[in-house]
Amino acid sequence: MNLTALLAGLVFGLGLIVSGMADPAKVLAFLDLAGSWDPSLALVMGGAVAVGLPAFALARRRRTAWLGAPMQLPTARQVDRRLIGGSVLFGLGWGLAGFCPGPGLVASAMGEAKALVFVVAMLLGMGLFELLERRRTAAGQRRPA
Repeated sequence: MNLTALLAGLVFGLGLIVSGMADPAKVLAFLDLAGSWDPSLALVMGGAVAVGLPAFALARRRRTAWLGAPMQLPTARQVDRRLIGGSVLFGLGWGLAGFCPGPGLVASAMGEAKALVFVVAMLLGMGLFELLERRRTAAGQRRPA
């Protein structure tokens, strides 16, 4: 199972490199609607959606993955304050750095210093979220019902 995960990650990373999505300049050019806009990221996203939609439709009908692990698809359907806030933070980070998590990891593995700074900041942000989430959960358990 770990080997399959490694191979899937390598194929994903290779796809990011081949498509140019590990280059923050390409991503920022996509976000620059008023300047020299580069639509190639939209094509990459469209390709990902075209592959993902049938795969998720198939996965929804299964209880286990092809390798036998239990199928664990997201169950949340509501749009709430936390989802919107997280989306805004993600978009701000993406627009400022030109990286999102996958391409950031790929570019940092390629030795890109800016990507390494991004990955460290991302990990710190994830750690801060986990700390705040644990505090929030603990505070909720202490409140009388």
